[in-house]
Amino acid sequence: MIAEPDTIPFFRGVSVSVDAVGPLMLAVSDYGQYEGAVRVNLKDHYFPIIELGYGKADAEDVSTRLSYKTSAPYLRAGVDVNLMKNKHDIYRIFGGMRYAYTNYKVDIFCPGVTDPVWQEKVEYKVKDMKCYYHWLEFVAGVDAKIWGPIRLGWSVRYKRRLMHDEGTMGKTWYVPGFGKQGNSRLGGTFNITFEI
Repeated sequence: MIAEPDTIPFFRGVSVSVDAVGPLMLAVSDYGQYEGAVRVNLKDHYFPIIELGYGKADAEDVSTRLSYKTSAPYLRAGVDVNLMKNKHDIYRIFGGMRYAYTNYKVDIFCPGVTDPVWQEKVEYKVKDMKCYYHWLEFVAGVDAKIWGPIRLGWSVRYKRRLMHDEGTMGKTWYVPGFGKQGNSRLGGTFNITFEI
């Protein structure tokens, strides 16, 4: 028996989504982000995507009184692939990849560090230190049609740093879009999507 050819059009539409996790993180912690995405549907199989966000951190260590501030936009671009056998179902399971970049500035301030020799307090301050991060994200996620054009879904992301410059004062504490500084990081999103 010969399988019938897929007659679904190549271009199936565009969707716009927002992430609900980032604003929640900002509300309950010292860092987080606002993020939105535009995704193109090609034959219900391939989904090129661009994600734009604005990450920020405003933290102070209670014991050292060291404060850290940053805020900057970030960009991710990549593609998701629908892994379901029935590509045209209302449910989707995705695997995907992103290339991401941010260019950010950091403010670090400590009201006083005691010099061990002279026993004098020395203020420690960095203002607008320029930094950048390039990284890859490997994405796994699901989404489902809830009602009309509305879809809900979530994703888990493994982030792997490629190139970076964290300025002249050592490692930065938080990187917009990436999260807390390091070679790799796990993250996630909860997406509310409007699909046209």
